[in-house]
Amino acid sequence: MTTTTASINAGIKPNRLFLLSCISLVVTAMTFAIRAGILGQLNEQLGLSDTQLGWVNGMAFLGFPLAMVVFGFLYNYLGARLIMILAFVGHLLGLVLTMTAGGFVGLLVSTFFIGFANGSVEAACNPMIAEMYKDQKTKWLNRFHVWFPGGIVIGALVSKVMTDAGLGWEPQIGIMIIPTVIYGFMVFTTKFPTSESANQAPFRGARLRDILLLLAMMGIMTITATSELGTQQWVERILGSSGASPMLILAMVTGLMAVGRYFAGPVIHTLNPFGVLLMSAVLTTLGLFLMSQASGGMVYVSAIVFALGVCYFWPTMIGFVGEYIPRTGALGMSLVGAAGMFALTFWNPVIGGWIDSAREVAVASGATGDAIEVAAGRGALTKLVYFPVSLILFFGVLFVLRNKITATAGETEI
Repeated sequence: MTTTTASINAGIKPNRLFLLSCISLVVTAMTFAIRAGILGQLNEQLGLSDTQLGWVNGMAFLGFPLAMVVFGFLYNYLGARLIMILAFVGHLLGLVLTMTAGGFVGLLVSTFFIGFANGSVEAACNPMIAEMYKDQKTKWLNRFHVWFPGGIVIGALVSKVMTDAGLGWEPQIGIMIIPTVIYGFMVFTTKFPTSESANQAPFRGARLRDILLLLAMMGIMTITATSELGTQQWVERILGSSGASPMLILAMVTGLMAVGRYFAGPVIHTLNPFGVLLMSAVLTTLGLFLMSQASGGMVYVSAIVFALGVCYFWPTMIGFVGEYIPRTGALGMSLVGAAGMFALTFWNPVIGGWIDSAREVAVASGATGDAIEVAAGRGALTKLVYFPVSLILFFGVLFVLRNKITATAGETEI
């Protein structure tokens, strides 16, 4: 692993910093996966409706963008190390409070802390990795983000094994404290680099065209994030009665995403980020459509197509900002990620409401047993498919304008 920036100071160990970043992202991902796996238990034990569960999920997606925006502004002043310390404290506090929560309000508060910690990890690690691997930002950001789907695989399998063993949701939350303590120890015992943009004002040198393109990417990110994470977060409720195992589906999807991101370099080199994003939108649309019609074994087939679609969305969007809107710096990358997560604050309760509404319609039409839950899941999927459909249009426009965007990214400020 080689670095390509002059900002790496003496005594800095990029390999250790990259490993630390990956472990912290595993914790972030496990919070998503295990929360998805325990929604059914929370529904039964605490008597929460799917709409209430949507608000609980939404708190994670509210804390995430809030941290990214705040620390995106302050990254050049605080540095990655201090932000990672705050991430560790937030994860530890949020996990403990979740385990002791006795109802809806307690889960709202604890989930917000976890979301804030998750966003702090992204706000610290994305710009740090982009500076360490300056000439291959998109490639290394994809490799870093291998561990989001990788962590979801770990979390999904842990949740399934513990649930099958008859363990409740509290131990499933508690097991995440182990990797949290590991990365916390590494934060306190590792030397961090000084950012080459330290003490510089955010957006220094950015022009109107940079701001407009950034705003466009923020808007698009709200759709890519909902297409990916909105579906994954509700997999247990959407596919629970489909004849396929929701946690195995989640593990399979995110496992494929991890492999795809690890080998992102050749794909990005061949198609460039514009082509990758357009291809992703087409495959995501096809995957969600097939999933809304499938049952039994065909659910796994449709999930594979979906995985190939959403695989590159998040890291390529972040890498796009780093490569083609470089003047927006750490704040630009944070704002794009924040926009995606902030959108899910609102879309999660809406998705939960879609499930509740589709269930009511199924009951009114005379459906019984598992048929009700199948109808509820399909009702949500038929609406979710409209998100990637719109992305085909947006990324098609960017693909047409790719030469102009590439040319202006390299222009110097006059």
